[in-house]
Amino acid sequence: MRLGHAAITCSTALAAALLCVSPAAAQLARNSSAPVDLTADQLEVVNAQCLAIWRGSAEALQADSRLRADVLKIYNTVGAARSASSGPNCGQVQRMEAEGSVYYVTPQQRVRGDAATYDAATETIVMTGDVVAAQGKNVLRGQRMVIHVNTGEAQMQTSVKGRNKPGRVRGVFYPNEQARR
Repeated sequence: MRLGHAAITCSTALAAALLCVSPAAAQLARNSSAPVDLTADQLEVVNAQCLAIWRGSAEALQADSRLRADVLKIYNTVGAARSASSGPNCGQVQRMEAEGSVYYVTPQQRVRGDAATYDAATETIVMTGDVVAAQGKNVLRGQRMVIHVNTGEAQMQTSVKGRNKPGRVRGVFYPNEQARR
């Protein structure tokens, strides 16, 4: 684990790392107050920026929801320093940025994209790139998907406009087999 650029003693390093990596108030699962469990191959903490960078098969789990990516950056709010030598007082999660092979999975849906940003203030996840969302056998494709975590509502968007143009939002939906019986 690399910690910032300042020399820090072992006991102080652990306390500083815990302040910067705690994902308090993150909301990945719908209406959940469950803790967020983070794991990765490597963790870098930049205390001066209240930033934790989880690299290598990074994964954030909360209740029954999961956000996976190659790299997961967690930005906490920056408060005033407790003392002149302690650095900033890091608060709650402000946003998470996921890069490379991004997956957001809930019991209802699976969404894949090239990148994603979770905004704690709006409780939204914005997936970008080649976005593919699946719910059962139904599949939806586009360039950008905005997911409202608490309501489960989402919007798929693309910059391509006009009939018969490649790259428009596209969906394939299967009728409910049980409804026909």
